[in-house]
Amino acid sequence: MTAHAAPAPGPDDSSADSLEVRPITEAEFAGWARANNTGFLMAQEYTAEDIGLRLPRTDLSRAWGAFDAGRCVASYRSFPQQLTLPGGRFVQANAVTSVTVMPTHRRRGILSRMMRADLAEAKERGDAIATLIAAEYPIYGRYGFGPATSINEWEVDVHRTGLDPRWAGPECGGRIDLVDPADVRKIGPELHERLRAGKPGVIDRSAGWWDARTGLTEYSFDPYKPTFFAVYRAPAEQGGQVEGLVGYRADDKWGDGKQPLNTVRVTDLIATTPAAERALWHFLCSIDWVATVRTGYRAPDDLLPDLLPDPRAARVVTAADWLWVRVLDVVRALEARTYARPYEGGGAVVLEVRDRLGLAAGRFRLEVSADGTGVCVPTEESVELTLDVRELGALYLGGGSAVRMAALGLVTEERDGVAARVDGLFRTVREPWCPDIF
Repeated sequence: MTAHAAPAPGPDDSSADSLEVRPITEAEFAGWARANNTGFLMAQEYTAEDIGLRLPRTDLSRAWGAFDAGRCVASYRSFPQQLTLPGGRFVQANAVTSVTVMPTHRRRGILSRMMRADLAEAKERGDAIATLIAAEYPIYGRYGFGPATSINEWEVDVHRTGLDPRWAGPECGGRIDLVDPADVRKIGPELHERLRAGKPGVIDRSAGWWDARTGLTEYSFDPYKPTFFAVYRAPAEQGGQVEGLVGYRADDKWGDGKQPLNTVRVTDLIATTPAAERALWHFLCSIDWVATVRTGYRAPDDLLPDLLPDPRAARVVTAADWLWVRVLDVVRALEARTYARPYEGGGAVVLEVRDRLGLAAGRFRLEVSADGTGVCVPTEESVELTLDVRELGALYLGGGSAVRMAALGLVTEERDGVAARVDGLFRTVREPWCPDIF
């Protein structure tokens, strides 16, 4: 995740020239980690065990630091990531994380130097896009990132749902089973692979991700919190395959008169079928002593509210941007995804892409064939839509709207009606969703 980099200077700011900005060495990792924790307002020091756990998982050639008289005062890191695109293809992304600048060294252009160097290397390496999750909204649009997915979190008043409190299992004939963390490490990765094969915005998960989520590994400053896990299995006559997994925690709260008022908080819910999704939410709402369910971060068009007899029992408590995308290579990025089948006259569009960092600027013709594949080439043809690379990133996964951007003055229609034509090609039938933070 990214945090605490001041938004004031532009990407061309050079006021940090007296500071040394470069990839770190192994000997400097502890100081870099200390700067990272400081930026995220965590005063705890890395222990030797913490460093032994994290250092082997860090590519030092992609871990940047800023040094003032030998002290690390800023951190930045990137790593390879696979992102699911509309149509089910994966694209290799340069995932940006651990971005901090010490409060004593803000507004000196440090982030600009680290960001520009890393993005240039990513493009040279052949990455078509970069991704990040922004802790602060105003910063990353300056570097060409656009908010490509968003999330909602719901709080469910269990007693208002209208569900039968005597619920004894899925009506479809499937079953819910509690499982141990060791089972999750076996079941979870394959289930997640099935999810991400069909959901734009989902990213890959490493073995280390599953180890951390199930308590096999933990940092001293971020101890593991015990978690319950349950799986949904399809009916036996359909093969009994695991189609859903949920992790959740519960508090211990009682009201006057010894009334149970406990809250379940979902840490992760994967469902590869609507039946699994329905069964897992109904299960969570049926647990004895539970009055409230907090869903965790879900797609804005999640099925949950309408899986309840009374959808008003679920109220939105968080609505925010989530995964941001930065296009580095327009041709490769646009040809990697698929598109809606074009209607008559709507299969091609000429885009003028502006990029203040100079990585992806140019004029491009995107032509979509009847099977949804796209061919993108540089062109000298007349421009139909002018947009910044930031807006291209926001459109890329199918969640953004060019029509809405035009109304906001963020893109310019050089030909009437082209924004609607772009939406007809780029928009997806379901919202893209990234369930993870990094």
